[in-house]
Amino acid sequence: MKKVLVTGANGQLGLCLQELSKLYPTIQFVFSSSKQLDVTNKESVVAVFETTNFDFCINCAAYTAVDLAESDSDKAKEVNELGVRNLGESCKETNTKLIHVSTDFVFDGTSSIPYTENDETKPLSVYGKTKLDGETAIQKILEEFFILRTSWLYSEYANNFMKTMLRLGSERSELGIISDQIGSPTYAKDLARVIVKIIESNSNEYGVYHYSNEGVASWYDFAKAIFDLSNTEIIVNAIPTSSYLTPAERPHYSVLDKSKLKKNLSIEIPYWRDSLKEAISFLE
Repeated sequence: MKKVLVTGANGQLGLCLQELSKLYPTIQFVFSSSKQLDVTNKESVVAVFETTNFDFCINCAAYTAVDLAESDSDKAKEVNELGVRNLGESCKETNTKLIHVSTDFVFDGTSSIPYTENDETKPLSVYGKTKLDGETAIQKILEEFFILRTSWLYSEYANNFMKTMLRLGSERSELGIISDQIGSPTYAKDLARVIVKIIESNSNEYGVYHYSNEGVASWYDFAKAIFDLSNTEIIVNAIPTSSYLTPAERPHYSVLDKSKLKKNLSIEIPYWRDSLKEAISFLE
């Protein structure tokens, strides 16, 4: 039986993995929230790895408050770089394979074609830089790892764009949503399924991979689909980024090329609107 440690287990991806784990009785999952395991505490990380001989560690722990990170850079660095380094070192000591979740924010968004894993990284924000530093730490420490960069993650769990839109749709009659930032909405449950498939596959095709749902959308398109599929009557206006300035700069284009994942791991990827329909069905 494979033994798998999941950090950040109370975030939306961690909660999706908890739900999914019920379908895999042959995998022993150990779920640790940030309160149970503070990845920034080296001694705590070492202690957890000493208790069980894990085959895999799925790192869902992250500082994801993109705007807050601009004024709280020390904390973002602590979690997204130092915490990842702590996990990487313990994985190396115990021969544990690390599956780490990263982000499209490692790119600057100036491309006009989907980003591959080999494209130049150039984060615009503190969040993006600290996530990239975490990736770099892993690659310096480990040989057996999977880094999964993803984008626009949402689910029926925790806080995310879909749930925010559904809440605002019940409170307001009109909204302005940014239409000039382009990416791919990604259902966290689909990402969780891919992670479990990697574990089941025993693949040794280690390295950096991109995963998002298929298709391309703006935040405006995403919001319109959310309201359409949930039968929410609301006026949605398309607005430019310049009309909604935030502390952190976002990439204007962050579509990810998933060819490597499809080829090396034989992954089939759902279209984003189909997955959104599934997610909304759980909230109705």
